[in-house]
Amino acid sequence: MSRPAGAAGGDAPAAQATAPDGAFPAAGGPFEPPPRSLFGEILDWMLAPLFLLWPISVAITYVVAQGIAVVPYDRGLANTVLVLAQQVKDVNGRARLQLPLPARDMLRADETDSVFYLVVTGGGDYLGGDRELPLPSLEAPLPGIVQYRDDTMRGFGVRVAYTWVALPGVRGGPVLVQVAETLQKRSQLANEIIKGVIIPQFVILPLAVLLVWFGLSRGLAPLNRLQARLRARRPDDLSAIDEREVPQEIAPLMAAMNDLLHRMAASVEAQKRFVADAAHQMKTPLAGIRTQAELALRNASPEDMQASLRQLIAGAERATRLVNQLLALARAENAGGPGDAAAPTDLAAIAREQTQNWVHEALDRQIDLGLEAPDMPVTIRGQPLLLAELLNNLIDNALRYTPPGGTVTVRVADDGDAALLEVEDSGPGIPEEERELVFDRFYRILGSSTDGSGLGLAIVREIAQRHGATLAVAGNSQSGPDDPPGTRITAKFPKA
Repeated sequence: MSRPAGAAGGDAPAAQATAPDGAFPAAGGPFEPPPRSLFGEILDWMLAPLFLLWPISVAITYVVAQGIAVVPYDRGLANTVLVLAQQVKDVNGRARLQLPLPARDMLRADETDSVFYLVVTGGGDYLGGDRELPLPSLEAPLPGIVQYRDDTMRGFGVRVAYTWVALPGVRGGPVLVQVAETLQKRSQLANEIIKGVIIPQFVILPLAVLLVWFGLSRGLAPLNRLQARLRARRPDDLSAIDEREVPQEIAPLMAAMNDLLHRMAASVEAQKRFVADAAHQMKTPLAGIRTQAELALRNASPEDMQASLRQLIAGAERATRLVNQLLALARAENAGGPGDAAAPTDLAAIAREQTQNWVHEALDRQIDLGLEAPDMPVTIRGQPLLLAELLNNLIDNALRYTPPGGTVTVRVADDGDAALLEVEDSGPGIPEEERELVFDRFYRILGSSTDGSGLGLAIVREIAQRHGATLAVAGNSQSGPDDPPGTRITAKFPKA
């Protein structure tokens, strides 16, 4: 059996990184942001677009009102231009403007706006009206078509409608007829339209805010009821929340909470089981220690005193080992799931280091302890401390059940996508019907007289599960027909 030398390893002091003072504000300090309100955030996102769109609505309303106000007054202005154009006559080959009384009435200013007109020939001959009225820009005359433009008259803005009158045979070409009107009535109408639209919005907008507030309060009522139910729960009630009683939108949150409650319940149950098992198992060694102490007090002979003291030491050692294994089991149970805080780890290096630590124990028991491991690293993702604990329990278990003169072999192998860790002994073996039971807590093989707590293989199973490994128990592959059956425990880890 090969026994390569292993380097003795020591624990290096953990480096501590100290953050400079004042680098980050302490929790609950003055720089910590206040807790966010879901109600306030939803309300902000609902009302912010409303208040943003309101001025945009006012601007659009103003533009639309201006367009609405222009149409009827432009139509009236066009009628006036057409009536005035009908008053342009051909008199002996010359264009003349003849205004009857009704036509003059149409051109009079009212109490709101002033009206101006101008009639000139294409050659610039003045026929009538206000000479200060600006002429249109140079463009081709379009007889019979009324056109519009905005212009300025005596410092006031005016709306101008104009057309051309074609008089065949008249010198000077087509006659330009245009009528202008100030914009007071148009502005008043636009303002009335805007008032009619905007003023109701001042009433509707606060009402909309109140309705949004009310609707949001009603919408969040199921959350408030859920909060009340959770607050009314007993501290020890970790049962799942009925997801049918919550809105569909927060059902995934409830599923996550139920999963958390399930894991918390499992953790609490494990802690209760651990405390109960620890209390039960500590009774026996403590009772033995007390009994030996009482015997030592009663016995006066030095020989009996020495025997009682030796029993006290042995009982203290058993109690210490039991406490250590219980603590190891608790660490394994609370180490998290597969991959938690895991890093690439060389399984062969861990096997060399831990096997070397057991050499003196094996020599004291007259057992041949060997290691078979490749020179190349066998890398898995794991927690080195827990993996060392797993291997230590397997070696300890094998040494305890192997008689003097026997062998224990630690084996590491690369099996393609998996890494194998085996501990094989030449002990009495484990019956097939008990090979699954030996991983239960405090289970002892029937008829076994070996001292132990029954926790070693339970710790192995917990650590293996945390690393996604599978365990298998078989007989010793090296046993002959006349040899003890032995035991081979194999842990199969997924490779990194």
